[in-house]
Amino acid sequence: MLKQVLECVAARERFLLTSHARPDGDAVGSVLACAQILRGLGKQADVVLSDGVPYIYRPLPYADQVVQTNLVNGHYEAAIILECDSLARTRLDGLASNFIINIDHHYSGKPFGHINWIDPDACATAEMIYRLGREAGVPITKEIATCLYTAVMTDTGSFRFAGTTARTFALAGDLVRCGADPVQCAQNVYFANPTSKMRLLGAALSNLHRDGSLVWMHITRAQIDYCGAFDEDAEGLVNYAISIAGVQVAAFFRELGDKRYRVSLRSKGAVNVAEVAENFGGGGHHNASGCSLDGPLSVATARVLAQVRLRLAKVLGATSSQH
Repeated sequence: MLKQVLECVAARERFLLTSHARPDGDAVGSVLACAQILRGLGKQADVVLSDGVPYIYRPLPYADQVVQTNLVNGHYEAAIILECDSLARTRLDGLASNFIINIDHHYSGKPFGHINWIDPDACATAEMIYRLGREAGVPITKEIATCLYTAVMTDTGSFRFAGTTARTFALAGDLVRCGADPVQCAQNVYFANPTSKMRLLGAALSNLHRDGSLVWMHITRAQIDYCGAFDEDAEGLVNYAISIAGVQVAAFFRELGDKRYRVSLRSKGAVNVAEVAENFGGGGHHNASGCSLDGPLSVATARVLAQVRLRLAKVLGATSSQH
């Protein structure tokens, strides 16, 4: 499928690149790197994100060139959509009329494009973009390497999540040799949080509940506003919940407004939380997934936790039967 992507790129000149709304590190790093690879091939590549670049990823090279809008303007010969399971997740109007190249590494990836390169074995979409650059013969510059390393670092949870293999470290090593500074990349992401995010973390932890190996917490719109926070400040807060000893699954509910909630799910491996998210129209990875559903909070919580408990019961029952 990579060959088809390269053939399509070779035959066209003007590209639109985008990823999902509320972009994470893999989305931002991959789309920035992919744009530079296309430019290295002499192509025109415009990067558009409906929510723009989150604060912690703005130091990345070329992040200041990203256009934030909800409408595709201009004529493009193809649109490259990175790590999305549908066009709708980009929250961009006007994409459907384009030739679509879909590049994704999620377990729940769906073939919605004209060309669909989906590789769940890749540790991040950035790994696929790295391969694209190498196959295309484009030099991996310091700037491209920095974007890709940041993407890999964040999507693997700093090389802690399942799916991190010797190949992942080999990729990271090559990106460092190409000029990525691992210390600076880590500092930009993990040691440059705005004060509002720390206040939001405190609010979320004050709403933490635990039931055995399951833990969950939530934040309301009122709490987000009181902390002077933005929605992007909620990224990664669920990881504090999953870090608790003895916990197997963590869920984080963020009020979106209009009685809807965004749910972030994390697992230490016993439960496939992608299956839970898929029940509500979401998806992701075995150990890290998300979805959105209607409230009120008590109803949204009950529905998601019921799915988690069902799977935990199967796992714990299987474990007990082995002893």
